[in-house]
Amino acid sequence: MLAGFSKPSTGDVLCNGHDITESGIFHQYKLHLGWVSLKDAVKEKFTVLENVQWFEILEGKEERSLPALELMGLERLAKDKARMLSMGQRKRLQLARLLAIDRPIWLLDEPSVALDDDGVKLLEYIIAEHRKKGGIVIVATHLPIQIEDAMYLRLPPRFPRRMTLVDMLDRGDWAG
Repeated sequence: MLAGFSKPSTGDVLCNGHDITESGIFHQYKLHLGWVSLKDAVKEKFTVLENVQWFEILEGKEERSLPALELMGLERLAKDKARMLSMGQRKRLQLARLLAIDRPIWLLDEPSVALDDDGVKLLEYIIAEHRKKGGIVIVATHLPIQIEDAMYLRLPPRFPRRMTLVDMLDRGDWAG
């Protein structure tokens, strides 16, 4: 809903007091969003640097790609094809792209998946720095991420969990 892909079943998503589901408002709202998801949008035929520059050019920005790659520890891979990256490196590439386009609202869906401990520390660092500059970060995660002064919203399970064989054995429901 926050990315604008679906409408809320109740209530509204507002940006500066305006409903983002209104067409003109949504266009302006999405210009404020940067997001990281499990679908990484990495162009495998591009180099690592070109993957960041592509989005930077679309934003009309320049000279941010290399510093972003350096911060994320990917500078030595800048000229390599993205298809050679590990999953953790691909996630770092997504985060470098987020830094290069520099939008005020970050929507991060499972941003620490595939990152090693150093990668998670980098993620926590860039989140803290973004927030210090007045940025907003919304994170959906199953893995712990340290965010100072975070507000948490824990959602109930969306669907009831199906009973497993272990559950039946524990309850004594299995007559085997």
